[in-house]
Amino acid sequence: MVLTSVLFVAVTALVKILGTRVPAPQAAFLRYLMGLVFLLPVLWTLGHLRLGAGTWGLIGVRGVMHALGVALWFHAMTRIPIADVTAMNYLTPVYVTLGAALFLGERLAARRILAVIAALCGALIILRPGFREVGEGHLAMLVAAVVFGGSYLIAKVLLSRVSAGVLVAMLSLAVAIGLAPVAIAVWVPPTPRELAILLAVACVATAGHYTMALAFRAAPLAVTQPVNFLQLVWAVLLGALVFGEGVDVFVILGGALIVASISVIAWREAVLRRRIPPPVPGAGV
Repeated sequence: MVLTSVLFVAVTALVKILGTRVPAPQAAFLRYLMGLVFLLPVLWTLGHLRLGAGTWGLIGVRGVMHALGVALWFHAMTRIPIADVTAMNYLTPVYVTLGAALFLGERLAARRILAVIAALCGALIILRPGFREVGEGHLAMLVAAVVFGGSYLIAKVLLSRVSAGVLVAMLSLAVAIGLAPVAIAVWVPPTPRELAILLAVACVATAGHYTMALAFRAAPLAVTQPVNFLQLVWAVLLGALVFGEGVDVFVILGGALIVASISVIAWREAVLRRRIPPPVPGAGV
């Protein structure tokens, strides 16, 4: 999840560099279409999958939800600062963590709940709601956080049925198909530079989704999602050093609170793992 956070912030920087000339639905469509190139070995095996109707239904629903979220994210990314997008994206882990407890039966220990709340408070310190003008980019991110949360919950369910590689390939294919009609309707011929940037976005984002899928398989969502808050650290540094967006005291304070909460969760999980006795040979066969 730490590596995933770095990869997703790199995607943010590339989309910022891309600019607003290419409409958001078209940019998102090209990103996922190009991402299929990196997944050709996996796509070749999809025709041999024997999945139930329920699994295919979940894959389709996730594709529609993620397509909407990606289009909204691309729209927001070109209109508000990187730190704003990243901070507002922290609504997604909150929805995912709560949804995992409500719908997937995952246990939320008190320490995890307090750490998630603390991390969310850190994001709120940065955003300072009520003291900033809320534009269309902020509204787009509010909706994107909800649909991304639903997409990640479905991903957790699907990982018990398909491999991480298949999950990423299915997502790329479903989102590309879902965005195609909208992209065609607003199509603007991209320049070679814009295509190169979108190809880099596809490469980095596909790697990010794969590492995230591996993290989902290795640990409960209540453990993996708070680590996403590290994205804010990278986003603030990137915005200040590359895009000249500046850093204020609220960003520093909020980021410190977020990092502290993540450290508490990581330490607690390490303690609990050391207390678990080794499995008895042959048990559970």
